[in-house]
Amino acid sequence: MLVDIDLLASYGGVTENYSPSQFVFEEGSKPKYYYQIVSGTVKLNHTDEDAKELIQSILNNGQSVCELLLFIEEIYPVNAVAISECSIIKVPKTNFLRLLEENRQSDVDVRRYIAERLYHKFIMMQNNASKHPHIRIKGILTYFKSFSEDQSPYSYEVPLTRQQLAAITGLRIETVIRSVKKMEAANLLKIINRKIFF
Repeated sequence: MLVDIDLLASYGGVTENYSPSQFVFEEGSKPKYYYQIVSGTVKLNHTDEDAKELIQSILNNGQSVCELLLFIEEIYPVNAVAISECSIIKVPKTNFLRLLEENRQSDVDVRRYIAERLYHKFIMMQNNASKHPHIRIKGILTYFKSFSEDQSPYSYEVPLTRQQLAAITGLRIETVIRSVKKMEAANLLKIINRKIFF
């Protein structure tokens, strides 16, 4: 967990449950809470002018959701949507900022988490600019694996469908399917029971 759940609860944190496809928050709304996933998976997405979903990120247990917007006065540029059954603890913004002021280690942990995510986002954006599909896909897989403790080859089970990989990389699903097969042939990943291991 990024921030200890008992500590979050002591600052007014309340745990709420979300069903798949339920919004945690919507694009255009003002950040009022710190959200941390206790269990489940959440996607950050945006729908473009052609009604095509663009997935910005997929977050799992222990990760926070758009925490960096609590430090500026901007609206959410994305939706946060539950992919699975989720349990999320939320703390009012003012309480969370006070928690960081009063708990040095949590403050350091949150700042490090934001910095690591921004670093990997830059790398992911550079890879997504490539005209080569396998470089885009590898960049996404590297980004998600960066949150895993085990960095050994094929140790990370990718929690994304081929459709979600397409939505994140801006590729067509057919291109993703072909590229993943080529990447497997090149020993860049493994496919076991239709699941990708990177």
